[in-house]
Amino acid sequence: MKSPSLLLSLTGLTALFLASCSSGKNDPKAGGPPTGPQAYPVVQLSELNTTLESDYPATLEGQQNVDIRPMVDGFIGKIYVDEGATVSAGQPLFAITAPQYEQAVRTAEAAIKSAQAEVSAAELQYNKTKPLVEKDIISKFDLQSAELNLTARKASLAQAKATLVNAKVNLGYTIVRSPVSGVIGQIPYKVGAIVSSNSPSPLTTVSNISKVYAYFSLNEKQLLEIARTGDNKSLGDKVRSIPPVTLVLADGTVYNQKGKIESIAGQINVQTGSSSLRATFTNPEGLLRTGSSASIRIPKNLTNAILVPQKSTTDIQGKKFVYLVTDTGGIKINNIEIMGATKGNYYVVTSGLKAGDKIVLEGFASLKEGDKIKPNSKNADSVFAAAKNK
Repeated sequence: MKSPSLLLSLTGLTALFLASCSSGKNDPKAGGPPTGPQAYPVVQLSELNTTLESDYPATLEGQQNVDIRPMVDGFIGKIYVDEGATVSAGQPLFAITAPQYEQAVRTAEAAIKSAQAEVSAAELQYNKTKPLVEKDIISKFDLQSAELNLTARKASLAQAKATLVNAKVNLGYTIVRSPVSGVIGQIPYKVGAIVSSNSPSPLTTVSNISKVYAYFSLNEKQLLEIARTGDNKSLGDKVRSIPPVTLVLADGTVYNQKGKIESIAGQINVQTGSSSLRATFTNPEGLLRTGSSASIRIPKNLTNAILVPQKSTTDIQGKKFVYLVTDTGGIKINNIEIMGATKGNYYVVTSGLKAGDKIVLEGFASLKEGDKIKPNSKNADSVFAAAKNK
């Protein structure tokens, strides 16, 4: 039989346990479940003016890429420049050793002296014959013969002079000069190599890179989008009216000069379904080189656009949804359509939202359709500051 004191102690412990459970049941500080709607960050949408930027792979080419080939046959006697050197128009690049052209000049000079002597002799004969004919000592036939001989000798002299000019031109070709200002490319031939105008490779290539062309492509859908905007101008005029574009270099840095789209190919490539465009950039520092890769960044100005932060959306079966907050604080899961291009960390909404709508900014993973929340309004200017045009 248990003693009265033991029963009293058990009864007291039981009462204390029940009391503690009862007091912690509705005390939030005791870790019980929360009561009432929970607070979530909410932002009200408004129309913004912004600029979208789309990047397209591009290849760079100098304004001029001139293959340097010899005009005469011979072997390379001297190379005046090195690969990568900057040259001016008319600057010597190579010397081709070709003794036959020097000999041709000497031969032509000798031929001129001989022809000049023959002309002098013919002139003496003519001058001697003319007074004798006037005195009827000899017939006019002799004078005509002397005159024709003089004419023939003068023609021979003129021919000899033309031969000398041609020989000097060929001799001049033994010094290969740059036709344009630019940068020297690869030099495949070395001193002593035999070269001719039919050599498989040029002596080098000079690239004029004072201006650089960036070639890139737009697909047919993108071209149609451009063609259907604005007035009745041609597609070429609309392409040229695109605002200045940016060049993103291979290391991700932005080139410090803006470029302009100047031309579009007249045909669409049937294999790629795209058309080639050309943007021109000035290159005062020579940073851009032929053959380099880069990206063209094209801006697109948007007015009265609705933007949402990417973190405020969720994907369900390939579709985008936001958590729309009703006037009574209820949640409505709303499907939206967005543009393919993004503005930083924001989507551009094309349908499903309007100015004045409120959406849950983040932390909505546990929310369901119809749930009630306590909106914690966030300043829209701070949320969308990075998306606005400055």
